[in-house]
Amino acid sequence: MPGSSLIDLLLPRRCIGCAGAGDVLCAACRAALRPLRAPLCRRCGAPTAWPVERCRECAGRRLAFASARAGYAYSGPTRELVHAWKERGLRRLALQAAALTCAVIDRPAVDVVVAIPPDDARLLRRGHHPPGRLAAELAGRWGLETAPLLRRTRSTTRQVAFRRDERRRNVRGVFAARGPVPAAVLLVDDVYTTGATADAAASALRSAGARRVEVVTFARAVR
Repeated sequence: MPGSSLIDLLLPRRCIGCAGAGDVLCAACRAALRPLRAPLCRRCGAPTAWPVERCRECAGRRLAFASARAGYAYSGPTRELVHAWKERGLRRLALQAAALTCAVIDRPAVDVVVAIPPDDARLLRRGHHPPGRLAAELAGRWGLETAPLLRRTRSTTRQVAFRRDERRRNVRGVFAARGPVPAAVLLVDDVYTTGATADAAASALRSAGARRVEVVTFARAVR
């Protein structure tokens, strides 16, 4: 019996969403995913009743990125998948996240793919960097190159309980660009919550020469 089959027999895989039998996501949990398709806000990617240039989430805000798109609403099985991927160390879920994202989002017209850089303390605790792996997987599927064009200038407090204005203050000036930056950049993160992190990172890229920054995430909070 092949080694992988023996492992599956002794430790059968369970669905991330419901803990039932299944590989990563069972059929029911996969069907429960909420892909974010049009109509969407053209700027921040929030679901809307009809296509708009700006929605109530991003209207009146100065955003450094040209557009943001997410594959799925951050709820139900999507939330469970992200939690298992980030906090339980299931690194193989990056492959699933990338495949699911590509099923919803078309290849952006960009020169290079850049991941949101990790916070050193969280990287040490988790032992891996989900946005970096997602960026690499998306780049491979889309035939693009990745580049470490961003770094963190300091550690930040976790933002789970922060309001939007608190998130903006928490990440203000936390990113800096490395070396020359191409004109069109794709910025990748795992989850878009308020856009504060993406905006801060895009601002650093723009300051270093990027003319357009597009953002792609696997999931996004939907209000």
